Amino acid sequence: MSTAAGSTLAEAQTDLAPESRQHLRAGRPYSVVVWNDPVNLMSYVSWVFRAHFGHSRRKAHELMMQVHENGRAVVSHGDREQAERDVTAMHQYGLQSTLEES
Repeated sequence: MSTAAGSTLAEAQTDLAPESRQHLRAGRPYSVVVWNDPVNLMSYVSWVFRAHFGHSRRKAHELMMQVHENGRAVVSHGDREQAERDVTAMHQYGLQSTLEES
């Protein structure tokens, strides 16, 4: 069975078990991960964490240092839609970011 490009399959057309479909709807938590890069200043990264996520100066600095020293830091948690918005925002700030299931 084929579908038009960009269309969405109806629930009955998937091979997911009913309990799997329910699990997908449950709003699993996601994490936003910011990755280290050689471009952005550490002070700028801290500022982004304060400006976008509302982290305190201390928390933003701790997260920035995790990015710098470990190559990555989880900067927020939430449902998938919020995590996707945060990842998009990080990209708009020029930071490399991904989301991962928590």
